[in-house]
Amino acid sequence: MSGADEFGEIERLFRPLTHGAPGAFGLLDDAAVVPKRPAHDLVVTKDAIVEGVHFPAGEAPDLVARKLLRVNLSDLAAKAAEPFACFLAVCWPKAFGPNDRARFAKGLAADLETFGLDLLGGDTTTTPGPFTASLTALGWAPEGRMVRRAGARAGDQVLVSGTIGDGVLGLAAVRGEIDDPEGDLAFRYHLPEPRLDLRSPLRRLATAAADVSDGLVADARHIARASGLRLTLDLERIPLSRGAATWLEAQPDPTAALLRLATGGDDYEVVCTMPAGTVKPPGFTLVGEVSQGEGLAVRMSGRPVDPGHGGWRHI
Repeated sequence: MSGADEFGEIERLFRPLTHGAPGAFGLLDDAAVVPKRPAHDLVVTKDAIVEGVHFPAGEAPDLVARKLLRVNLSDLAAKAAEPFACFLAVCWPKAFGPNDRARFAKGLAADLETFGLDLLGGDTTTTPGPFTASLTALGWAPEGRMVRRAGARAGDQVLVSGTIGDGVLGLAAVRGEIDDPEGDLAFRYHLPEPRLDLRSPLRRLATAAADVSDGLVADARHIARASGLRLTLDLERIPLSRGAATWLEAQPDPTAALLRLATGGDDYEVVCTMPAGTVKPPGFTLVGEVSQGEGLAVRMSGRPVDPGHGGWRHI
């Protein structure tokens, strides 16, 4: 892309997304200045998405942009951080014309407005490969109080927010592999809701947390590894939506089906640990416990289940 085209496109599509933030300098500079917030730590996360890997080829550009932002906000949600700004890098494929780029920017604009973020900078370029985009999200957490994966303690209980399994079933619905008469599963896959509403209970009660992006089993295992302890999950306790419960009823092997829901990923809920005896906050379900040892164990009705790799593999 020529410099004139690139800068004209940035001015037209992305400068409005700064919302006039002083540190963005109207996207006219090579860098930005991030403001300071007394008594707070700056929390930074970054995720990338690739067409054909993280979303189906031909996905609507506005949905791609919104999901890109939301999966990053999910990471901040699990850290109990308050988001405020982001940086964007986009690699447009040759077939991604002006209308597609405008739709991408429009979708991003809608969710930046919804979640209260400013775009501070980034980069755009073209690529001979599939559509690729990366977003870096910034948030604030009270100094020293970001909720980490490490921090679980023996005797803690394991909880998860919302419902699990809608992401993997939503993808199956988008592919036409299962019925989704009301479209709820596909909607949950396309537009996950980052659990920013959980910031207060996580700050007050959580000893460790992770967002459920790779799969409940895989992300609980991340907490176990970072904390140097053993987490045990009970499959029969996993909270399900009405759509997932309906799907489960039709499966010949409930254990295998629940394991699929617990390892499929793309749920963007929060799995966390809280001290034993903690009154369960609204919106959370108790799904296991923490003990001495290492790794992750999965049970079904008290019997051990082999979870395999447990979720999405990035490489």
